[in-house]
Amino acid sequence: MANICILISIVFYLLFMVGVGLWYTRRNTSADDFYLGGRKLGPYVTAMSAEASDMSSWLLMGLPGLAFFNGLADPFWTAAGLALGTYLNWLLVAKRLRRYSAELGAITVPEFFTKRFGDRRRLLQGLAALVILVFFVPYTASGFAACGKLFSTLFGWDYALCMAVSAVIIVGYTVLGGFWAASVTDLIQSVIMTVALAAVLVFGVSSAGGMGAVLDNAGRVAGYLRLDAMGNVLTGETVSYGLLTIVSTMAWGLGYFGMPHILLRFMAIEDADKLKVSRRVGTVWVVISMAIAIFIGIVGYGMVSAGALEGFSSASAAEAIIVSIAKLISRHGVLAALLAGLILAGILASTMSTADSQLLAASSSASHDLLCGLFRMDLSQKRKMLVARVTLAVIAVLGVLLARDPNSSVFTIVSFAWAGFGAAFGPTMLAALFWKRTTWQGALAGMLSGGAMVFVWKFAVKPMGGVWGIYELLPAFLVSLAAIIVVSLATPAPEQEITDTFDAVRAVK
Repeated sequence: MANICILISIVFYLLFMVGVGLWYTRRNTSADDFYLGGRKLGPYVTAMSAEASDMSSWLLMGLPGLAFFNGLADPFWTAAGLALGTYLNWLLVAKRLRRYSAELGAITVPEFFTKRFGDRRRLLQGLAALVILVFFVPYTASGFAACGKLFSTLFGWDYALCMAVSAVIIVGYTVLGGFWAASVTDLIQSVIMTVALAAVLVFGVSSAGGMGAVLDNAGRVAGYLRLDAMGNVLTGETVSYGLLTIVSTMAWGLGYFGMPHILLRFMAIEDADKLKVSRRVGTVWVVISMAIAIFIGIVGYGMVSAGALEGFSSASAAEAIIVSIAKLISRHGVLAALLAGLILAGILASTMSTADSQLLAASSSASHDLLCGLFRMDLSQKRKMLVARVTLAVIAVLGVLLARDPNSSVFTIVSFAWAGFGAAFGPTMLAALFWKRTTWQGALAGMLSGGAMVFVWKFAVKPMGGVWGIYELLPAFLVSLAAIIVVSLATPAPEQEITDTFDAVRAVK
């Protein structure tokens, strides 16, 4: 009976999301509407859709799993970096990008780079589109993996089938409703994610024997509650968490400056002056949500110690901790089972809110930036939207294939894709908005070197361990920034028209 109630809640939620997609189909009269919502988003939709699409499945799976397995330090410093990055992105980038992109008539991030730097060959637009396609495939795969883990853990269904069905639903409402559907559903999903976190936390603390019992049990594991060490719950080993590791972990925050699906929300708000409201709402929600997610992982260990929850054999398995707690809640009657279904819908929400935005950004890159931009194909509005929708489906298929391993870690997949975008686009975006002397050659060098260094550091340097074992985003970001500065200074200054536009946008307060 409990599983039936859970399934009813989830099915109702999924049907509602598809209904939103159908409702907003009529708003898509042009590619501009499909990609950017006609720049008509309100401040609250902008804030919550940006942050819900940012948090993804790692908020309700990756972060609690990390906290459960390794204690407080790693997730705390990660969250601290993300909170700081979130605030600075809203403060420094949002308003200027909204005004600059509108001034240039750019509706995608790659198109903004090309028009900002006066790249007549459109190499920047093509390269940026390829970066988006390359890194959004694994990012989308992480979302599909989360859906597969959810249903296979809950109902014992086949992982691959669950993952594929989830992908079809996400693709369905995104194809139908475009940017409007993705943004409005993200707002709804952020509310559901909040309810899920609160419900799990309250039940978890109660089941573990109260707050005192939770902290006592966690304190028995050496290093578990420290910020300068990590304690493994299986081995009992304590690993030092030094300054270099803290800086490396906090470097997650640098990724925000290059996240296309977040930057598009800045470009889409109806009034740049309303971004102050969006910044406050979005930042507060992010801080509270991450704090609760981390504490749920620690509460989960308290539940295991109290015998209320079975343990987990690995960090990847621990990512299903909220699923396990929701199953316990479902045993307390029909209403509790329906609530459990809503909690599990929250995991779907965290996944879907990111996957729909990523798929949309990737599809616009293929149709608008590659075909119409780099290859200069003259497509009608109808054909542009058709190509975007087909591309969206193809990327989803690739994501499903990449996530076919049920043992893959959501947190690990997301961290790599996050580094890719942060290093390739982050320094380029900051230079585009704040350094007038940046040239298109410098921007191109920054994108190439940053994206390449993520692969080099991840697979060649990081395995060496020691001081080389830092998060790949930090060295790749610095390499990209250096390349932009050196190459820009070594190439002819931008044309007068480009610098005049830069000055005009900067002059607007």
